[in-house]
Amino acid sequence: MPIDPKQALGAAIEGGSFSWDRDRVILYQLGVGAGVPQTDPNELAYTYEANLKVLPSFGVIPAFGSLGRMGAIPGMQFNPAMLLHGEQDLEILRPIPVEGSVTTKGKVAAIYDKGKAALVVVETTSADANGPLFVNRFSLFLRGEGGFGGESGPPAGNAAPDRAPDAVVESKTLPQQALLYRLSGDKNPLHADPGFAKMGGFDVPILHGLCSYGIVCKAAVDRALGGDTGKVARYEARFAGVVFPGETIVTSLWREGGKLLIDAKTKERGSAVISNAAITVR
Repeated sequence: MPIDPKQALGAAIEGGSFSWDRDRVILYQLGVGAGVPQTDPNELAYTYEANLKVLPSFGVIPAFGSLGRMGAIPGMQFNPAMLLHGEQDLEILRPIPVEGSVTTKGKVAAIYDKGKAALVVVETTSADANGPLFVNRFSLFLRGEGGFGGESGPPAGNAAPDRAPDAVVESKTLPQQALLYRLSGDKNPLHADPGFAKMGGFDVPILHGLCSYGIVCKAAVDRALGGDTGKVARYEARFAGVVFPGETIVTSLWREGGKLLIDAKTKERGSAVISNAAITVR
């Protein structure tokens, strides 16, 4: 039965409160591949309390719990097994502190009809004592929930240029990368349990899409922005394919005006990981 956009569109989503400290930041950053080599000063800035900095993609973590409350929204009943994370758009309004606490509130910002599926955009704003800190837009592809006659949505933007990239970064993932990343909050068994992964059509558990999102963010910040995490004002990405833990993500970067355009593939299979991606530079 298709979801009911008349009921669901604009509905509020309570995200609750979330606090973090230096250890939680370091755990996240280890989960997206920081710390190699372990004595490099830039890597220690992600993994050691002295002079610690926060990778901008950490902003998805405090808001992630909001997605678990979608099922309570009238008109938004669906099979969670049919959900795919299609895109992620994160705006960082101020540099993320190494310790903090935010309250997140959200809404169903858009619902598009893709025919055999619905595309639902959940927008959340996370604020601390000084005001809004970051905004997330989770684009969720709900298979089997289309056919209600709505608009199909805007076309994808941030296409990679038809020229050689200005920089290419290889990021080798660990065989246990998903087991490490899941400690940041996404406990979906698809990323840990081989039996569950097989039910989903995969021979082995796959890496979280938001883990790949963080790995690619770090590659871009380190190579193109000199490791300055404060230069990232916005990070948009489309999830184009899966990564198996242990594979290498190859990130290609292009400078275009005030943006870094980004495309990522696996080295071993040449398959797409992230596409139509961009970092808006502050």
